[in-house]
Amino acid sequence: MINRNEPLDQIKSRRDSALNALVTGVPYMNWLGITFDRRGDELTAVMPYHQKLIGNPSLPALHGGVTAAFLEVTAIIELSWSVMWEDMESGRISPDAAVPDSLPRLPKTIDFTVDYLRSGLPRDSYARARVVRSGRRYASVHVEAWQDNRSRLIAQATGHFLMPQG
Repeated sequence: MINRNEPLDQIKSRRDSALNALVTGVPYMNWLGITFDRRGDELTAVMPYHQKLIGNPSLPALHGGVTAAFLEVTAIIELSWSVMWEDMESGRISPDAAVPDSLPRLPKTIDFTVDYLRSGLPRDSYARARVVRSGRRYASVHVEAWQDNRSRLIAQATGHFLMPQG
């Protein structure tokens, strides 16, 4: 049950802690520098530019594998966040990075299709995912990435995921 008397700073701290616990469980995201900006239950993934992310130095352009990984981890974290949100808000779960058993298991990728729309430039990238369908066993997620202008996507993807059981 949601405690309507819980102070705002405690609510924010609890939610930020839960998101941090979820994100720190994926070492590759840490290596890429991916973080998440949370506004309520909405997440925006942020991948700060770093020279190690360049795949074609003559352009220069972000490596396609980095772009695909950015989209895929954004989809997985959004899907996990949307599934755990209700349990977390009701107090049924309390994810903590220091207690691995408190973290929900992440969905497993069945397939992931990326559409590269333009070269990723040497600058920060952003992504948002939307859960299209989420059932007990299977989920579908659409994700979009951009840099300076959200209406000028650099890539988009659709992924299908096997949901963790039990």
